[in-house]
Amino acid sequence: MPWFNGDYPPSYKNQPPKLRAKAVEIANMLLAEGVSEGVAIATGLKRARQSFTPKKKKR
Repeated sequence: MPWFNGDYPPSYKNQPPKLRAKAVEIANMLLAEGVSEGVAIATGLKRARQSFTPKKKKR
């Protein structure tokens, strides 16, 4: 079940709006590829967090 405008998984409820929007975008792409809903939800949130985490610079 794809998610849109304010309709998102309950586990996304307490996430910041920007992070939640990115997680929904990623999860919807995964669903379109045939990934199961539970995996898409978890992976979407994980990848969204990674995209907003500053990366450490290598010296």
